[in-house]
Amino acid sequence: MESPGLVVHGQSIPFSTALRNLVNNPRYSDVCFVVGQERQEVFAHRCLLACRCNFFQRLLGTEPGLGEPSPVVLSTVPAEAFLAVLEFLYTNSVKLHRYSVLEVLTAAVEYGLEELREVAVTFGLGLLQERCIAFIEAHSQEALRTRGFLELSSAALLPVLRSDKLCVDEAELVKAARSWARVGAAVLERPVAEVAAPVVRELRLPLLAPAELSALEEQNRREPFIPVRTPRGDEEPGPLPGTSDCLVTSFLLQVEQIVEAWKCHALRRGDAARGAPCRRRRGTLPRDHHRFLDLHFR
Repeated sequence: MESPGLVVHGQSIPFSTALRNLVNNPRYSDVCFVVGQERQEVFAHRCLLACRCNFFQRLLGTEPGLGEPSPVVLSTVPAEAFLAVLEFLYTNSVKLHRYSVLEVLTAAVEYGLEELREVAVTFGLGLLQERCIAFIEAHSQEALRTRGFLELSSAALLPVLRSDKLCVDEAELVKAARSWARVGAAVLERPVAEVAAPVVRELRLPLLAPAELSALEEQNRREPFIPVRTPRGDEEPGPLPGTSDCLVTSFLLQVEQIVEAWKCHALRRGDAARGAPCRRRRGTLPRDHHRFLDLHFR
């Protein structure tokens, strides 16, 4: 039996440097791309792209025939992002920049480059979150009705509910948050109030009118949504006591947000709820009691 041969590993840095020098190098290239709105020419090597990426294998197809091959037009990807993709394909590494990472991420998703996609998401997470929230702020009504909203994690939903710039009224946000918690409860097989606990504190209940607060309490009795704080301070799901005939019990089993919201109505000033999130959002509809509260949009 023949003994296995010795595997020799050369130095990786000179190897990757040599391949990096081939990125957008017309010498020996056999394919030209025209990329971006600026229609910049980018040169590449067909065999390398095809063996590294199924997208380019399908795009480039068979070997080019005689004569000068026609350029491949990719007008939706910026040139800088496309060059970053090529660098990754040639060298299995790339230097990302915050000002272009989202375009690289988009290209990585389109071309099916999972490794590059994961790195781009991690690197550009903050900027990606900012742009997503800005989009939701501008299209709040539409976003709340999408399946994607119902599938958000609690960690992703929290910064959305903390925004002052949502173009939606608080009553609609309460309904949307309840729907989100119902879906999560069904998937996770946990109580609705348990699933909702991380996010309900970001709802601005002092903005609701008294009739809306009463309706919320009644609905919470039938389907617990807002967690109850027991006298020991432990949070657990449970029905709400009434605020009219069970006032003492209401303060013993505090549902903090609702209690603070009622305080604002009773005292007719906003300082009672100063510690709770009660600023008006961009889409908050005016209510009579708002004139008693120092709750200006910020």
